[in-house]
Amino acid sequence: MAGLEDVGKQLRKIAVIGGGCAGIAAAAELARSGVPVTLYEASRQLGGRTRGLNWKGRRLDNGQHIVLGAYSETLRLLKLAGVDLPAAFLRLPLQLIQYRQFELRASTHLPAPLHILAGMLRADGLSKRERLATLRFMVALKLSGFRLRQDEPLSTFLARHRQPQKLVQWLWEPICLATLNTPLDQASAQIFLNVLRDSFSQSKTDSDLLLPRLDLSTLIAEPLTVYIRRGNGEVRLGSPVMAIRQENGDFVVESDGDRQHFSHAIAAVSPFRLGELVADMPELANAAKMCSGYDYQPIYTVYLQYPAATLPFPMIGLTGGHVQWVLDRGALDGQHGLLAAVISAEGRHQTLTQEALATEVARELAQAFPDLPLPEWHKVIAEKRATFACRPNLPRPAQRTPLANFYLAGDYTAGDYPATIEGAVRSGVKCARLILENEHKLTS
Repeated sequence: MAGLEDVGKQLRKIAVIGGGCAGIAAAAELARSGVPVTLYEASRQLGGRTRGLNWKGRRLDNGQHIVLGAYSETLRLLKLAGVDLPAAFLRLPLQLIQYRQFELRASTHLPAPLHILAGMLRADGLSKRERLATLRFMVALKLSGFRLRQDEPLSTFLARHRQPQKLVQWLWEPICLATLNTPLDQASAQIFLNVLRDSFSQSKTDSDLLLPRLDLSTLIAEPLTVYIRRGNGEVRLGSPVMAIRQENGDFVVESDGDRQHFSHAIAAVSPFRLGELVADMPELANAAKMCSGYDYQPIYTVYLQYPAATLPFPMIGLTGGHVQWVLDRGALDGQHGLLAAVISAEGRHQTLTQEALATEVARELAQAFPDLPLPEWHKVIAEKRATFACRPNLPRPAQRTPLANFYLAGDYTAGDYPATIEGAVRSGVKCARLILENEHKLTS
C-alpha cells in the first residue's frame, strides 16, 4: 500500500493560485510530500495581508498581527520551514490589559481551564459580582462544550448570559474585534466560542500570546518560500492568473500569456475574486454565489514613530476612542520608539482622512500615556476589505468542490475559525491533505 509521500511522487503537477497564507500553506504541505506544485501570486511578494514593507528606514507590517498558542497548524508549518519559534516570537502567558481600567492575568501554576478561571477571579477593575458573573459564564460554556443549538449575534448571546457591561466593554468586545474583526452586534457567537474553546479550555499554553519579533514577510512568507522551492515546488511572483479552465481532463492556467496544464488546482484567492476566476467552471457557481454575498470589515494600523517610547507591556488595550490595541514594536523587534495602533472593524475612523486619523490616534495615545513626546512621523495602513464579516450562520464553501480535483483554500472557507492566519493556514493544509488522501485511495 503506497504511503502519502509515495503518492506525492506519483502525482502530476498541482497549481495553487494565490500566495496569501492559505496558498502558502497548501503549497508547503504538498512540497512536504515531494509533490510538484506551482504557486502563482499576482504581486511581487507572498503573504497577502500578512506581509512586511519598508517605510522611512523601518520595517512595518501590512497589518499588525499576533499569534495565539492555539494556532497549532501555523506553528507547525513555521517549525517545518526551519523557523526558530522561541527566537521568532515573544511568548507571554495570557495578560489582557485595558489600560488603567482592567487587567486579566492567567495563572501560571494551574492547568487549563483553571488558569483562566483563576485569572478572572483575580482580575483587576471588577467587582466581586462581576468576577462571579464571568466565572459562571465560563463554567456554563465548558459544560456546553462551547456549542450552541442555534447561532446568534454575540451581543444577544452575552446579554442572555447576563454579562455585565464592564465585562462586555473590557473583555468580550476587545477579544471579538481582535479575532472576528466584526462588531459585537453582528458577530457570530458560535465562531467566537470556537476561539474561546481552543484558546482557553484545552492546554494552558494555548492561551499564550505570541507576539512576532520579526516582520511578517521574514517570519512567514520567506522561510516557507524557501521550503516550497526546496521541496520540488515553483513560486511564480508577479504572475496574475487571468483565467483557469478545464481542457481534456486537465486544468489550464493562463498567466501573462503563459498556459500551463495541471492535474489538480487549488484556488486560494480572496472570496471577492473567486467568481471572476472560476467563471468558466459552472460546477463552482454555488461557491462563487456564496462569496458574492459576503460583506467585509476593515482593519486600520496606524504606525507612529516617537523619539523614544516604551509601553508598560508590549500589547495594551484602550477603550473610548478609535484605538483598540497598541503594540510596542521596540519591545518586540527592537525598532525603538515605534508604536502600532490597531483599529478593527467598521467605525467613525473610516470617515476621516489618513492625516486626521493619525492626529486623533496620536492624541489618544498622549492621553493614555502622558509621557509620550510628539511623534516624528506616522504611517496609516488601511485594509478596507481585511476580512469577511463573520456573521451568524454565514454559509461558507467547503474546501472540496463538486469539480473533481479542484479545491478552495482561504480563511473564508468552511471551518471553525474566523478570518485569521490560523484559519487560512488550516484551509490550505486541508486542501493539500484532501489531494494526497484521495490519490492514496486511488493507488491503494
